[in-house]
Amino acid sequence: MNKPFDIALFLSGVLTGSKAAQQRHLRQARTMQAAIQQRWQRNNPWSWQPKHLRWFLSQHLKDHSDATRYYYRLTAQLIWKRLGR
Repeated sequence: MNKPFDIALFLSGVLTGSKAAQQRHLRQARTMQAAIQQRWQRNNPWSWQPKHLRWFLSQHLKDHSDATRYYYRLTAQLIWKRLGR
């Protein structure tokens, strides 16, 4: 049985800022992980491609406010930074 991927450990090296901002990024990263897992069965950010994050930001969040999409975009940038891309 596979262990679930720990997104908090994955992002721990790039999270900066206040505790509230860090918690927001972790919560949003878990939401992104769940949506991408449900759509493409890719639980691990190391296996994500740019199209997965583009889909999440454009399609999954299409009914959300501009502010929400902005904050998710910041979280996506942290994930990309951690991946070294």
